[in-house]
Amino acid sequence: MPTLDIRRPSRHVAEVWLNRPEVRNAFNDGVIAELAEAFEGFAQDTELRAVVLAGHGKAFCAGADLSWMRAMAGYSWEENQADAARLAQMLWAIYSCPVPVVGRIHGDCYAGGVGLAAVCDVLVAAAGMHFCLSEARLGLLPATIGPYVLKALGEQASRRYFITAERFSAAQAHTLGFVHEVVAADLLDPKVAEIVALLVANGPAATKACKKLVRDLAGRPVDAGLRADTAGRIADIRASTEGREGVQAFFDKREPPWR
Repeated sequence: MPTLDIRRPSRHVAEVWLNRPEVRNAFNDGVIAELAEAFEGFAQDTELRAVVLAGHGKAFCAGADLSWMRAMAGYSWEENQADAARLAQMLWAIYSCPVPVVGRIHGDCYAGGVGLAAVCDVLVAAAGMHFCLSEARLGLLPATIGPYVLKALGEQASRRYFITAERFSAAQAHTLGFVHEVVAADLLDPKVAEIVALLVANGPAATKACKKLVRDLAGRPVDAGLRADTAGRIADIRASTEGREGVQAFFDKREPPWR
């Protein structure tokens, strides 16, 4: 059985389903390699406008596979570093993918699974599910996923949940700004579909530029360099074919060509 179930419901939308329900979609080196390859491919797909990341079975992702962790216990420092580097590359492939990624989160989302959630652009979670950064319980730490979780969850909340390794609910994650939408489990797919429809309706180049804008601006001081940078970006998009056609369609009271 493949570790991923990749679907293409339309030319503009891709779905990536973690497909190891028997181990609650825990990941191993095979899953890491397949996810990296999939998202590196999506980055080159000019037709794609949205990706959904989800999991089959009872949980989104329970973190690292126990058999894989058992094997890693015998690794040398160099082997552990190389293994972690592959995980880091996979997370970067998702985070840096120019196409927006919508996370469909249900059941348990533990350890590395929280990292997968954190690299998504929009998170929709089922009411009653839980997150947990459980690494400290095992004498480990969430180092590789840490930069992304810190960005998405915030420093103060990360300070708590990294060191306590306690569970926190979808409702708590929503309050903290980590999760964007919390819905009943039977409304999870309709809400994801609603968000995907919004993404597909927007200018594809503009949507990618918006995603990159957030990443590039986060944490930067509002100085002369940043002001010049943002002025240049809006000038570029206004002068682009998509920007010109979008504005003209608005004034003409008609649909823009990308719809």
